[in-house]
Amino acid sequence: MYNASGLNDKEQCLREYSQLVKRLAHQMMTKLPYSVQIDDIIQAGMMGLLDAASRYDEFHGAQFETYATQRIRGAMLDELREADWLPRSLRRDMRSIEAAISRLQQRLGRSPNEAEIAKELDISLVEYQQMLQTSRGAQLVYYEDLHDEGREDFFERFEFSNDADPMNLLEDERFKMELMRAIDNLPERERMLMGMIYEQEMNLREIGEVLGVGESRVSQLHSQAVARLRGWLKGH
Repeated sequence: MYNASGLNDKEQCLREYSQLVKRLAHQMMTKLPYSVQIDDIIQAGMMGLLDAASRYDEFHGAQFETYATQRIRGAMLDELREADWLPRSLRRDMRSIEAAISRLQQRLGRSPNEAEIAKELDISLVEYQQMLQTSRGAQLVYYEDLHDEGREDFFERFEFSNDADPMNLLEDERFKMELMRAIDNLPERERMLMGMIYEQEMNLREIGEVLGVGESRVSQLHSQAVARLRGWLKGH
């Protein structure tokens, strides 16, 4: 499949690595807004795979799958950026949830449950869970996705509040330690879920099978866990 000029059969490349594209797309979907369509992400990833196949001869000694993974994820992120995947309404909803969790945490001295958060927001539990569902992906980006050679910095593309610079926070050891404490203080189920997403890189379906819930419920729990973390970390 390889020769001096790189991959010599792009159709064979697509066949052999299509599952890699799908796996990366499903992993990314765990952290993206509910409105994003998986087929759009896969299509963008396939274009990234073709781009990797055409460029590979410029990177002698590199493992193709490692390089292709970078190009695939980059193509997926470009598609998301062009689609304006962080609408203000999602960020506004998540800020409301974070504020409610923070108030309850201080008032109760423990992590509030979903019913308590919904009551604090003055909405029904069903409405709260739907808010979590639709707000998926409004909270997080991968650190490694923020920079790509030849591309604009992610934080230059999106407007943030007057909070501390996210890059400085990520580089701050005190912040890292506080993040570890915040994760340790998550309810057990949400702590397990975060580990499955960010350490084991499992997708929604796989996590749902482990937890015995549907993919939509996994999405809700993930959004809630991130809201808890962000509420805990405010001021750090």
